[in-house]
Amino acid sequence: MSTGLKAYATLHVMSDIRALEPQSLWNCFADLNAVPRPSKHEERVVAFVLGFAEHHGLTAILDSAGNVIVKKPATSDRQDRPAVIMQAHLDMVHKAADGLNFDFDTQGIDMWADGDWVRARGTTLGADNGLGVAAILAVLAAKDLSHPPIEALFTLDEEQGMGGALGLQPGLLTGKTMLNLDSEEDDTFTIGCAGGVDTLASLDYTEAAHGPDEPFIAIHITGLRGGHSGLQIHEGRANAIKLMARILCACGVEVVALATMRGGSARNAIPAQCTAQIVILDQPRFDEIFAQEVEGIREEFRLIEPHLSITTLPVKPEHGYIPTMADHAQKPFVLALQAVVNGVYRMSPVVPGLVEASTNLSLISLGNGHTEWSGLQRSSVDSSKADVARAFAAPFEMIGTKVVQDAGYPGWSPSAESPILEKMKALYRKLFGHEVKVSACHAGLECGVISIAYPDLDMISFGPNIHEAHSENEYCSIISVQKFWKLLTATLASM
Repeated sequence: MSTGLKAYATLHVMSDIRALEPQSLWNCFADLNAVPRPSKHEERVVAFVLGFAEHHGLTAILDSAGNVIVKKPATSDRQDRPAVIMQAHLDMVHKAADGLNFDFDTQGIDMWADGDWVRARGTTLGADNGLGVAAILAVLAAKDLSHPPIEALFTLDEEQGMGGALGLQPGLLTGKTMLNLDSEEDDTFTIGCAGGVDTLASLDYTEAAHGPDEPFIAIHITGLRGGHSGLQIHEGRANAIKLMARILCACGVEVVALATMRGGSARNAIPAQCTAQIVILDQPRFDEIFAQEVEGIREEFRLIEPHLSITTLPVKPEHGYIPTMADHAQKPFVLALQAVVNGVYRMSPVVPGLVEASTNLSLISLGNGHTEWSGLQRSSVDSSKADVARAFAAPFEMIGTKVVQDAGYPGWSPSAESPILEKMKALYRKLFGHEVKVSACHAGLECGVISIAYPDLDMISFGPNIHEAHSENEYCSIISVQKFWKLLTATLASM
C-alpha cells in the first residue's frame, strides 16, 4: 500500500460499512470518506487517488486544471474495443448539523448502516459524488471484471462552480462514450441538465452606534431541511435567509436595528439556518410583530418543515456600544432581500414536471460595515438562465450594491440519437425486468461543461438512490447501490 493510502485508510474504519455488498465499492467509499475533500481544497483527495493508482500499477496524470485521469487497460476479452470514460467529481459539500462540533479537516465521515440506509452522524454523507468515485475506484482495482480500456476522469470543484470541468484540458482522453456517475435515482437515466450562473453582491454601509443597555438579541432560525438547490428547489422548502429577511422587513427600521447576519452553508444548498443580531428599538411593537410573523411562518411550513425553530436569545455586546446598520442603509437592504426572487422561476413547457429556471439565495454575511450575499441561478435554457440571473440581481442593483455575475456554465442538451442510451436501456430492461425512466434534471451535471473540451462525447448519467444531498441528513440506499453496481459492471462488459 502506498504512503498516500496508508495515511487515510487507518483514519476511518467502519466495519459495518465495509461488510456491505459489493465490498469492493463500499471499502473504496469508506477509504474515500476518511479524506477531507472540500471544493477548491482537494489536494488531499487528489493525493489519495494518485496513491490508489500507484498501488494498483495504473497510469495516472494531472491535467492543467488539476483533474486526475487514471487509465486502465482492457481485459483480454475487450482488447479491440474503444476506450470508455468513467467520470465523477472528487469534492463534496461539507455541512454539519447546527451546534455539532465537527472538524472536516481532521475527522473522517462517521458512517453507519441503518437497515437499508447508510447515514452519517450529523454531517453530509459524501455519497454525492463519493459513491460515483468509489465505483470507479472499485472498477480500477478489480481483477474479475470484463471491460474495455478505462479512462477514469476525476474532476475538481464541481460543488463550487465546476472549476475542474471548466478547465478540463483537451486532448488527453480518447474515449467517445462517457459514463457520468453523479445521478441520484436508480430508476432514471439522465441525458440533460441545467446550466448555472453564480451571483455575488456586496455593500459597504454606514454604521450607527447604540448604547450597551439597549435590548440586544439574536434571532436564530434553525431546523430547516435545506437540501440541494437544484433537485429540491421545486419542493417549496423554506429558505432561512428569506425567512429572516421577512421578519426584519415586517419589523422595519423603527422597531429593530440590524447588527450582524449570517446564513447558509454552500452556494448550491438551500439555507437551513440563519442568525441575525438586532437591537430592539421598540420592545412592545417587536414582541407583537415577531410573534405574528413566527406564527404565520410556522403555520405555512408546518407540513414541509416540521423541525423549524425560530428562537431569540440575549446577546452581550462586545464593546461599549453596539454597531448596527444605519437606518437609511438597512431599509433598502432588507427590502431588497425580501423582494429578491427565490425558488422556481419557470417550469419547462417542453418536459412536464421539470423546472426550467430557478434561483436560490444561498449565503449571507453581514457585520462591521460590510455585507456580502450570493445566489445560484439555474436554467436548462440559456435565454431564461440570463433572465433569471438578471431578475435576481435587479433589486440589489436598484439599491446601489455591487453585483458580480460569473460567466456561468452551460447546460447539457439531450441528444436525440445516443448509442449508449439505447444500449443501457436494453441492459436495464434485461437486468431488472422493466423500463427505465429517461429524463433531464434541474441539477448541474458536468456533462455539458465537459463537452466544451470534448464536443463529440456520447454521454449518460446514472447512479444509486441518494436522498437529502447537500444537507446533514444525506443518506443512500444499500440495495440501490447494489443495483447501480450490477448495471455499471454489465454495461462495461457489453462495451
